[in-house]
Amino acid sequence: MAEEVYAATGRRKEAAVHVWLTPGGSGKITINGRGFEEYLPRATDRTSVLRPLDLVELRDKFDINCNAKGGGLSGQADAIQLAVARALVSYDSELRSVLKQSGMLTRDPREKERKKYGLAGARKRFQFSKR
Repeated sequence: MAEEVYAATGRRKEAAVHVWLTPGGSGKITINGRGFEEYLPRATDRTSVLRPLDLVELRDKFDINCNAKGGGLSGQADAIQLAVARALVSYDSELRSVLKQSGMLTRDPREKERKKYGLAGARKRFQFSKR
């Protein structure tokens, strides 16, 4: 009999991540076929990914496999956090209230603002010359 696997998707900025949680694991995290520490060298990104698991005290109960595309490492880390939180809710719906209160289930809506014509960027203007 195959083990139950809990899947979820998370997005942040341009990053999109698919996560699969396998219960009964040793806490191993794989991102795009690479190790957790190798893929995310910054400690803040690693803590961001582990926050939902630490909050519900299930850090070493799951093996996590992630497939991340687009964006940068920080956006991908936040997308993984959202996906892990969503997968934990599908594992146990009792965890929803705890994760919701800490803001783990809310997608961050901030996106890059588009460049406007006649301007140097989204809001920056070219230098003004009086003469």
